[in-house]
Amino acid sequence: MSIVNSARDQKHPVDESLNAGSVLPLIYDLSLQQLEKVVAEWGEPAYRARQIWEGIYQHLWSKPEEFTFLPKPLREKLFTWFSFSALAPGMVKSSADRQTIKTLFRLRDGRAIEAVLMLYEHRRTLCISTQAGCAMGCVFCATGQMGFKRNLSSGEIVEQVLYYARQLNLQGEKVSNVVVMGMGEPFHNYQNTLEAIDRLNDAQGFNLGSRRFTISTVGLVPMIRRFAAEKRQINLAVSLHAANDELRSSMLPINRKYPINSLLAACRDYVDQTGRRITFEWALIRNVNDTPEDARQLARLLHGLLCHVNVIPLNPTNRYSGQATTRERAEAFRQILEEAGIPCTIRLRRGIDIQAGCGQLASQAE
Repeated sequence: MSIVNSARDQKHPVDESLNAGSVLPLIYDLSLQQLEKVVAEWGEPAYRARQIWEGIYQHLWSKPEEFTFLPKPLREKLFTWFSFSALAPGMVKSSADRQTIKTLFRLRDGRAIEAVLMLYEHRRTLCISTQAGCAMGCVFCATGQMGFKRNLSSGEIVEQVLYYARQLNLQGEKVSNVVVMGMGEPFHNYQNTLEAIDRLNDAQGFNLGSRRFTISTVGLVPMIRRFAAEKRQINLAVSLHAANDELRSSMLPINRKYPINSLLAACRDYVDQTGRRITFEWALIRNVNDTPEDARQLARLLHGLLCHVNVIPLNPTNRYSGQATTRERAEAFRQILEEAGIPCTIRLRRGIDIQAGCGQLASQAE
């Protein structure tokens, strides 16, 4: 009988809430303090927990034979009690320019999620997911079109980063930035999302600085206020896409609950409390929100706020008929904002040829 099977009928030292549906709890769901508690219950010296932690997050190990500094009985126990993989990589797509790589993962319950690696001259940026599906229902988003399936655990969020970190490590490279802009609304899964970031931020572990993370929200006002009160150094981006309630509600249903005035008040409070600049995301849709009047309305809305606007021509999806704006219209939009004193960047669309927009592969898989 395998050591995994022999453990199934025994009482597990970790709270069952950490188990995301598999026989074995996922090791990445544990904080260092929880791991220390487990190691202590095993009767092992305290420093063993730190060794395991460093093996996972510094050395990026995921197999028993890699933990060579642990005694064999402890290695066996570790891999008897815990799973080191909740994500099964499936379809992988690379863009024609080889600068964007998208991976479809199957979770242990069969749900599908995605993560994307984007290669820039001096950066290796990951776009990761926090939910399978999404409850926000944004009309132009493939994830929103597929509906909400479930939240990811903190460990499932962490493992997306570790998966790509291991691949980059083979090339002598590291993850430089993580944007939490993949499938799902991060603030709808607030606790697990922030626990995952804290785990990846740990100075004695993966050690990715707070300012290397960006969380994107469609505008859950109570969570923005909670995030502001915590005064974290993590970057905040808000998907705005329209400067009046009628248009925004037609595109982002959450606006009916948290209209623009409420959202902007929370954003201003965030800047006042943290002193940090906020980013607004704007998908430019031809003849919908890309006109000069749209730009002027946005400039008035953001006047006096410490912010930056990222505009990007829409990534098309099968269930939305809107089309991306032209480069000329995007440039005119940017210029109006800049002249009004609102910093604006036209973001490069990535991976259009591999359906790199959030949820496009997973929605097909589901």
